[in-house]
Amino acid sequence: MTYTSGFLTALLFTTGCFFTACQPKTAPSATAKDWKLVWSDEFNYQGAPDTSKWSYNTGGHGFGNNELQYYTLARPENARVENGHLIIEARKETWENRAYTSAKLITKGKGDWTYGKITVKARLPKGTGTWPAIWMLASTPDLKWPDDGEIDIMEHVGYDEGKIHASVHTKKYNHVIGTQKTATTQVPDATTAFHEYTIEWTPEQLTAFVDDKLYFTFNNDHSGKDAWPYDSPFYLILNIAVGGNWGGQKGVDDSIFPQTMEVDYVRIYQK
Repeated sequence: MTYTSGFLTALLFTTGCFFTACQPKTAPSATAKDWKLVWSDEFNYQGAPDTSKWSYNTGGHGFGNNELQYYTLARPENARVENGHLIIEARKETWENRAYTSAKLITKGKGDWTYGKITVKARLPKGTGTWPAIWMLASTPDLKWPDDGEIDIMEHVGYDEGKIHASVHTKKYNHVIGTQKTATTQVPDATTAFHEYTIEWTPEQLTAFVDDKLYFTFNNDHSGKDAWPYDSPFYLILNIAVGGNWGGQKGVDDSIFPQTMEVDYVRIYQK
């Protein structure tokens, strides 16, 4: 293969390194607005995800959304770190009586935060039936959804490629009763290039960004927990679902698999 200058530029842009010249990523110590780095994974290692930072949410019951995958436990085919990236891979294969496998990584008990700036740089899977998400749930031992809240930093459904969604779900505002608070933005190359997906969370509001571009704001109206359950710790979740109530609305194209979400880094800041 002949490597042109354009190819090298594209490779450097999408991976941040080129063959043996790749250097480990170093998270910045601070960002604008006095945010201070408190937790990160730069994925500067090989093999399984760091067990001091990540656990697995496993099973095949669909998690209330009638999804089709089985989330496996510590299986490298579905979750691994290589070449400076976390790889979450959805596969078309039978596992525990399900037709697809995938992984769902969580930081619960290992990374739980109240307020902060949560940034994940990722390249998304593509194809009808894929449903990747970067999101957060309350760390309460007995989670009651949606009363305890959900923060969706990034959702993308494969049949509507390039449309990025950010949402919140609470007892007062949630998709089951059609009152969820949400917004979308277009990222045409979301499945071919890496982008930063960010939530800034303060006691007064939640704001969502792609590459520092603001596109969603949800304000605390101080009417109570039914509307704003966001004054307690939450943990981060990274996953690819297959099918489901939303992701499967136009079916699943089995010819696309395997599909991956590649994560360059996860960085959590607080003030």
